Amino acid sequence: MCGAIRYECTEAPRRMLNCHCRDCQLGSGSGYSATLVMAASAVRVTKGQARCYEKTAESGNIATREFCEICGTPLFASSSGRPEYVGVKAASLDNPGWFKPAADVWVASAQAWDCMDPDIPKFQKSRPQTQQQ
Repeated sequence: MCGAIRYECTEAPRRMLNCHCRDCQLGSGSGYSATLVMAASAVRVTKGQARCYEKTAESGNIATREFCEICGTPLFASSSGRPEYVGVKAASLDNPGWFKPAADVWVASAQAWDCMDPDIPKFQKSRPQTQQQ
């Protein structure tokens, strides 16, 4: 939001999804987090340095959230369980309009007022491992 941090993605997203877990709700201040799942090696901060917050997630893994320390904008999320990936927050893109979620995950935690697209596949928790690659 303030421009103190800039980043670039050098590959296309592996997946685009809406995560409805309670951690993403709190981290986004909304009903879900619209996230691009990227290869960690394809995301590079080109200006500034994000602040981190870590906590143990429901999965037992350490969830790391990165944000701008000046304006608080959420930027990235990652998990110790899958360090080869990083989630880029869709709203932080220069052009978030091209984000097209392919799934809603952790819908077991979704709020009753969260109006999900009925045409997008739903997963009670995370996507099955066979579909994550």
